[in-house]
Amino acid sequence: MNKSVAIIGVPSDYGQRRRGVDMGPSAIRYAGVVERLEALGYTVKDEGDIRVEKAPVKQEQNEKLLNLDEVVEVCSKLAQKVEGAVNDKRTPLVLGGDHSIAIGTLAGLEKYKNLGVIWFDAHADINTPESTPSGNIHGMPLAVSLGLGHERLTSIHHAGPKVKAENIIIIGARSVDEGERELIKEKNIKVYTMHEIDRLGMTAVMEDAIRYLQKRGVDGVHLSLDLDGLDPLYTPGVGTPVAGGITYRESHLAMEMLQESEMISSVEFVEVNPILDDKNKTANVAVALIGSLFGETLV
Repeated sequence: MNKSVAIIGVPSDYGQRRRGVDMGPSAIRYAGVVERLEALGYTVKDEGDIRVEKAPVKQEQNEKLLNLDEVVEVCSKLAQKVEGAVNDKRTPLVLGGDHSIAIGTLAGLEKYKNLGVIWFDAHADINTPESTPSGNIHGMPLAVSLGLGHERLTSIHHAGPKVKAENIIIIGARSVDEGERELIKEKNIKVYTMHEIDRLGMTAVMEDAIRYLQKRGVDGVHLSLDLDGLDPLYTPGVGTPVAGGITYRESHLAMEMLQESEMISSVEFVEVNPILDDKNKTANVAVALIGSLFGETLV
């Protein structure tokens, strides 16, 4: 991981229906992310927030693609910002916002021709307009990044898939829709559900995940971490909490092992919703995990 970091805030809540997640970047900054990274010896350039226009409530919505225009606009801007950070040899650290922003982040990582993706999440986020039960685009970013879905989403920044199915690893899944199950099997995507984490332990899961990506010969690895990947006991301020998730300590262990692997080339933390939170607890957990990912140790 480059010792120079570019923080990019994306205050967007257009990918889903619950208000408040647009304040996530501010909450994470307030929890001290810049100071945490600087204390670890990183040079931090806070790029500020992408400008997100507050659109009036539409009387008519595409129920299979909620807020399509707004998501396309936000993700297009983000892709440009991420590409700029990579070209400046800075590690992009994207702060969300809901998980639909990952469409823009992955589109901006065009420099990597064999990109690996670690999706740390309670959900698979691999729905398409045909399979979605909600129409929320924050449940579609992995599918879009595979080139599946609406052409306006799959062509953001550049046309075609942004990542190969065989280079994706989902960790912590415990709420997967039927259409997602079928697509995961069809594409043979590697998934470690909570069953595997409970049975094997986080150490074995992360060792296997790291070996898998090393064997794939990836030239970079993007970590996309949804705070609902953790059990809501630790992260109450998320929009779609699912009980029975990854523990606080297991999450730190995963971040520490990724840091030791020296594989991570870009990062995003998403779905912090201060309105639903308890005294900024979820944002504080996000910053603590960022610390471990960027090399903070206990001694």
